[in-house]
Amino acid sequence: MSRFQSQRRVQIDDAQPTRFDDDETLEKVDGDDDYQGRQGSLKLRPSDSDVTEDQELFMGVKVRRKASRYRDYEGDYIDVPSRPHLIKILDKQGDKKVLFADRVLKFTGSGKMKRRILLITDFAIYIVDPDTAALKRRIALAALEKLCLSELSDNFFAMIIPTEYDILMASTRKTEIVTVLVDALKSTSEYELEVVLSNSFEYHAAADLVKEVQFDEVEGL
Repeated sequence: MSRFQSQRRVQIDDAQPTRFDDDETLEKVDGDDDYQGRQGSLKLRPSDSDVTEDQELFMGVKVRRKASRYRDYEGDYIDVPSRPHLIKILDKQGDKKVLFADRVLKFTGSGKMKRRILLITDFAIYIVDPDTAALKRRIALAALEKLCLSELSDNFFAMIIPTEYDILMASTRKTEIVTVLVDALKSTSEYELEVVLSNSFEYHAAADLVKEVQFDEVEGL
């Protein structure tokens, strides 16, 4: 395993760059869900800096920022009980126990980004539009086959759902999200969720659209 130092900034080729910092709110980047039948790849580049890396506790080979390594997990970062539209969505599905809630960025099939709220309960994953309060997608935890992450220090992860289509997201709390999903599946079904570490992987951005994601370490920026 090569050890390196990486910065909290990730450059996305062919898309508008977005800066991620540990304690800042993810900025909104307007985009659309139209993928127009295009295939292609995203190149995601963590840049060089003086931030110390550390090993992931639950993966062994994944490097991570020291600040993330020692952060206490809170679970609900948006105060779900104070948001009636979220409670209504959960009540309609019969979900009561929220394991994780926060704002994230979701990649569309065309490589653009949209701001979303990610809710994880002990039964399902919810993707909610924060502007319209509309439920965009509900995924049963049992449908989640694996998670794909790079071997570098970044904020990106993909949820692989073979029976539907996959999701590529970015969050400064990626490590907590992965931990919550692994633990939730293990406690409810005794299924060990697979976490794949690779600097290149494919995911289905739509039922008929396969995208390749490539992560490159960039030095000297």
